[in-house]
Amino acid sequence: MGKNKRSGAGALSAAFGLLSIAAVSISAGAASPDHHEFEAMLEAPYRGESGDAREFVLHFSYPDATDPATVAWRLRIEDESGRVVQSWYGEAPFYGKPVDVRVPWDGRDAARRAPAAGHYRVILRAVSGEPLLLRTLPGDLPQRVEQALAVAGHAIEQQWDIELGAPARPVMPEFSGLAVGAAGEIAKSTPATGALPYTVYFGNLHSQTNDSDGGGAVTSCSSSQPAQSGQYGPADAFPYARNRGLDFLMTSEHNHYFDGSSSTNASASPTVAHNRYAAGRSAASSFNAANPGFLALYGMEWGVISGGGHLNIVNGNLLANWETNGSGQLIGDLSTPKSDYAALYTAMRSRGWIGQFNHPDTADQFPVGGTVMGYSADGDEVMVAAEILNTSAFSSNTTETETGRSTYEGAFNKLLERGFHVAPTSNQDNHCANWGASYTNRTGVLLPTGAALNEASFVAALKARRVFATMDKNSQLILTANGRLMGERFDNAGSLNLVANFASSAGRTASQVRIYEGVPGRNGAVTQLATTATVTITPAAGAHFYYAKVTQDDGKILWSAPVWVNQGSGGGDTTRPTASATVAGSSGTITLNATASDNVGVTRVDFLVDGALKGSDSSAPYALSLDSTGLGNGSHSLVARAFDAAGNSGDSAAVSFSVSNSVVTPVQRIVNGGFESGSSSWTATSGVITSSTGAAAHGGSWKAWLNGYGSAHTDTLYQTVAIPAAATQASLSFWLDVVTDETSTTQAWDTLTVQLRNSSDAVVATLATYSNLQGPGGYSQKTFDLGAYKGQTLRVYFKGVEGTQTATSFLIDDVSLLTQ
Repeated sequence: MGKNKRSGAGALSAAFGLLSIAAVSISAGAASPDHHEFEAMLEAPYRGESGDAREFVLHFSYPDATDPATVAWRLRIEDESGRVVQSWYGEAPFYGKPVDVRVPWDGRDAARRAPAAGHYRVILRAVSGEPLLLRTLPGDLPQRVEQALAVAGHAIEQQWDIELGAPARPVMPEFSGLAVGAAGEIAKSTPATGALPYTVYFGNLHSQTNDSDGGGAVTSCSSSQPAQSGQYGPADAFPYARNRGLDFLMTSEHNHYFDGSSSTNASASPTVAHNRYAAGRSAASSFNAANPGFLALYGMEWGVISGGGHLNIVNGNLLANWETNGSGQLIGDLSTPKSDYAALYTAMRSRGWIGQFNHPDTADQFPVGGTVMGYSADGDEVMVAAEILNTSAFSSNTTETETGRSTYEGAFNKLLERGFHVAPTSNQDNHCANWGASYTNRTGVLLPTGAALNEASFVAALKARRVFATMDKNSQLILTANGRLMGERFDNAGSLNLVANFASSAGRTASQVRIYEGVPGRNGAVTQLATTATVTITPAAGAHFYYAKVTQDDGKILWSAPVWVNQGSGGGDTTRPTASATVAGSSGTITLNATASDNVGVTRVDFLVDGALKGSDSSAPYALSLDSTGLGNGSHSLVARAFDAAGNSGDSAAVSFSVSNSVVTPVQRIVNGGFESGSSSWTATSGVITSSTGAAAHGGSWKAWLNGYGSAHTDTLYQTVAIPAAATQASLSFWLDVVTDETSTTQAWDTLTVQLRNSSDAVVATLATYSNLQGPGGYSQKTFDLGAYKGQTLRVYFKGVEGTQTATSFLIDDVSLLTQ
């Protein structure tokens, strides 16, 4: 989904006893693609630069709009009781380009008095409409704007808190923070803080590459890219994010772009679409294998905006789509009717997929049974998260200073009141090639300390809703309830002690704390419960949820996942279940068994192998079948964890077991991979395969030497291989050395593209792109999982393209494609 890039100015006029901005405005447009929409953003400095005075900035845009429009808007400051302190109104004509409106405030209320010290809320409401219609509304400017907002089907609302004066700071519980992931400051082996045995991983769960409408070069990117035309792909995104300090990145490609079009391509090939999606999954798998400590995720952003809504499918191993080509063939792997969210949720649940609501809007999105954001049991099972704040999707900022941000707190609250069990996330929706670099916001995910960071453990953490959203990558917010961790659902009797644990490794302090409460399935309003970090209550009987929100002294905000509490009237069950575990088998499919008992009853048993959750069983006899080939030969440990209805859990003693699978000798599919037989079995441009002493081989004397001329030149190298349909594994590897005279640290002047092509030389997948930016540094091995291409005959294809001036050589040696 694309948000906005801003430009323009506003004209100011004083009227009606208020400072009214009446000259600038915004566009709508019938011809806009289905994934674009009217956008309104608000910049509200948390503190004034001089006293309480400050300037607010309103950003309006409508990407790709073709019709002129007018935006009617109202800006208000309210105190914590909802009393209006100051107001401004405006109408702004807009056509084609984004517009900014600047609203200076002198720190006084409408009666020219200085408001008391405290926290206030700045609220923007805006609607776009047909210019003539808005101009013909009766009354003065405030009256016209109020009428436009009242009759609008849906007005955009953005809110930010600000601080005036020096209000008292909240008292925070002592909390030094949890250990953070591989890209952070504390190793995973650090002892857990406060008896919480978890490590926090920070990253971005929403971005695009050139597999859909992203990957635009930051030097020229200001919008979404035409379908599959961006310069950079998943193989570029993952190392970029890792190098910017993220622990994980999800590239979430628009599911209906794999036909090479934002509409429907009647001539699209289902095979091409399948292969491109499979290549993205393969790129993530290969990067993870080569970069432990970072998690690359490749999935899809499903749906359209108008009458629909975007959601991410995090672990979808198949391309879900509704589009068909001119021959009626599905352009994907799994047919999912457009905007049928009930059917999608059911399909996701049957496959173990999980999702995230993207930039949710309360107007008309995610309908089920005619209800906007409609609840279903399947939807509640699979939708684990919802974005609560994003930065501008079209930002090209690479210094983490992007000012365009959108909040979705109202939609998040509505989803909770509908009955969804969702955790908040904060992402960047990058469409430019600045994955994770536009701002300091992150999604924080808690994994058991010591657990490997992989897709399985990460998905398990998301399913458990062990998540918080933060505008500051150096801060944490962990909510507990009677010692239970945010994300949990449990029965309670008697008092409930809620604690908002906040920590900042950058020395920030808490300026505000808010704890909110609501009732799942009530479809009412979320309300503020407390303004303290610790509160003890006795909830009314029934279901409740609670979450925390902390605003730092610099105005950056964190949101915790909720806890869901079913309050009873009795004394409560505090007895832990007991469990024991056994393992049957040592090769192939093995069976994990458990026995469990509880004074009331066991509701579920989880099976953890080497600390990682492998699956669960909710009925006795408790068992789980597991493919042992994924564990590796050798000794392993099993723990069975039993749960009861009150949320109590008990672990079995660890059981050691051994795996001993037959080792299948891999088959080498590349012939003459070290080039020691010259050009035999290879097709290359002249001079590429050489034993020249001008550059060293990785092994032996021969290698493939692409480019290095210092002038415009293209070299190619390929070999045709067949990957057996019966193969269970297929792995491509080669050694690469980039030797360059280029001095730029930002511009990729010379590139080497690694591709798979078919016999007609059409590109099936681009596995990676390397450039002068990777050199020098000597040979390094590159590895790619080609399991998605079994049963196909393909060309392993290397293409080097050199610019017009400075030389870059791409040296390739010891190419291998092993299958099992």
